[in-house]
Amino acid sequence: MQWFRLARFHRETLHGFERRLAKIGGELRRIRECAGLPQHVVEEAEALVKRYFDLVAGFPPEVAAVAVLWTAAKAAGAPRPLEDFLKCSKADESRVRRVAWRLKEVMKLGRRPIEDYVKTLAARVNLPAAVVKAAVEILKRNRRVLAGKNPWVSAAAALWLASFKKLGLLKALAEAAGTTTASIRNAAKRMKV
Repeated sequence: MQWFRLARFHRETLHGFERRLAKIGGELRRIRECAGLPQHVVEEAEALVKRYFDLVAGFPPEVAAVAVLWTAAKAAGAPRPLEDFLKCSKADESRVRRVAWRLKEVMKLGRRPIEDYVKTLAARVNLPAAVVKAAVEILKRNRRVLAGKNPWVSAAAALWLASFKKLGLLKALAEAAGTTTASIRNAAKRMKV
């Protein structure tokens, strides 16, 4: 009887790390396929899981995978809205944000430059380089107004203003940024053109 308890203890403790790592890794690969992420982002995410395993191990595999992928995409210079990852998973958004915030605190990973968000959104909706340049200039003039705001919404609002407020483009930008048209309009009202 004691041998069976010892065997169960061994199975649950020593192999629990590998089992948990395999579950998170499987979820990473599944979300990568769904979201269409480049391989280098997934490799960065796997490295983050191994490095900060104690931090992510207490959460369900889908929550840990989404948070780590979202953080890895930012770290790899390919930021994506959280909604891109959540549509591929059944993870709870508030828990994902909590894990990502903890990862960010541990890694001391700062927010990417707003220009990266502008370029990503412009590529998603096929805007020309002149509009991107004008949007970046609008954002530079409005740095104080946008401090602490959602960078995806700010980037979308600047692109919308730079393209002379085309209504069809507003809907496309909202979809690409994972936000609403009302959020983009409100951000655009705060900006000086």
